[in-house]
Amino acid sequence: MRAVDIIAKKRDGLELTSEELKFFVDGYTRGDIPDYQASAWCMAVLLNGMTKAEATAYTLHMAHSGDTLDLHHIAPVVVDKHSTGGVGDKTSLVVAPLVACYGLPVGKMSGRGLGFSGGTLDKLESITGFKVTLTTEEFLDILTRHHVVVAGQSADLAPADGKFYALRDVTATIESLPLIAGSIMSKKIAAGADAIVLDVKVGKGAFMKTAEKAEALAELMVNIGQGVGRKVAAVLSDMNQPLGAAVGNAVEIREAIDTLHGGGPADFREHCLTIGGKMIELAGKVANLTEGQQMLAEALDDGRAWAKFVEWITAQGGDKSQLENPDTLPIASLIETVNAPQASYIAGIDAAEVGKTGVELGGGRQKKGDPIDHSVGIICHAKIGAKVTTASPLFTIHANNPAKLAAAKQRLLAAITWSDTPVTSPPHTLKIIE
Repeated sequence: MRAVDIIAKKRDGLELTSEELKFFVDGYTRGDIPDYQASAWCMAVLLNGMTKAEATAYTLHMAHSGDTLDLHHIAPVVVDKHSTGGVGDKTSLVVAPLVACYGLPVGKMSGRGLGFSGGTLDKLESITGFKVTLTTEEFLDILTRHHVVVAGQSADLAPADGKFYALRDVTATIESLPLIAGSIMSKKIAAGADAIVLDVKVGKGAFMKTAEKAEALAELMVNIGQGVGRKVAAVLSDMNQPLGAAVGNAVEIREAIDTLHGGGPADFREHCLTIGGKMIELAGKVANLTEGQQMLAEALDDGRAWAKFVEWITAQGGDKSQLENPDTLPIASLIETVNAPQASYIAGIDAAEVGKTGVELGGGRQKKGDPIDHSVGIICHAKIGAKVTTASPLFTIHANNPAKLAAAKQRLLAAITWSDTPVTSPPHTLKIIE
């Protein structure tokens, strides 16, 4: 078998066998197949796509390119979630302990933010002492004892994905749906999850700008998961405006804490209950999503989810006193509220622009490896459909640089679209695919 023949076959739009895909994935992971041939193959996939059988086989070979975890000594069913990324998306901070407090282990490997989409690990590192780098033994020990752990991706799990992702990033092949699906699902399969809920964001502040593309990606990932024996569902959710109110790192930790105490923005609470409710439905704890949402709402309101959050964070070294007094989390030196410049209705809030503003303040990375300022961020006080006056707050900006604060004001105001007539608030959950 030769790599060049496999490239030519996919170039010509033909279906690759599982054996050919294994040969290519394993060869590239070992270094036997060079970057230039892997680049050509990725471009051929981008242009010609993959069948469901190809995408499933590719994902499985990626998952088995390194170590895999078997978590069934911890519980019969282990659940996980994955978000395709969005502005203000702090969902894992609430959903992981919320689901775990019902005895369902959530062993999650998360990433860092790059571009305008924030990363769970960066947010967690706002908490003094929180340890995101764990050995496999530490990961399994915390999951066994506390039923929830969130850490960085192990280099030993699905190493093929790391190589292919880095290559796609610099060869203009990042948009290929089967390669995206394979990247996401291979890591979830390798990490041992039995039931997976995919949070697929749609809109200006998401990677998938249209519902059609998001639905195609979601259906492909669900098919791949089911093809390898996992229970999978995908929730398509709106990302044309930020999720919740807080955008940043420490500011999002504070919002998650508020939500875990039974408060928080209505859209964020609803989203957490939908994602978490679907997770416990797939795990067989409830008969349907509505029942799951009701059950989880009780845990948010009676303190059980909060107690599990504190247990989890402290198990990974986090400072408990900061959780009990969130004002001791990193806080910016300059905090200023921007009021609406006119009396009107809000017709749009460009989530991507809000996210990019947060990056410019220092809360995100322009490139991999950039330092993060955990204290800066933005609080969005109004949603699409809101009626505001010139006394209504639109944003509160947390900054550490006067020039960046001034620039943020202008950029955030420009992200708002206005209407003289009432505007209907858009639905948050667009569709569930399973």
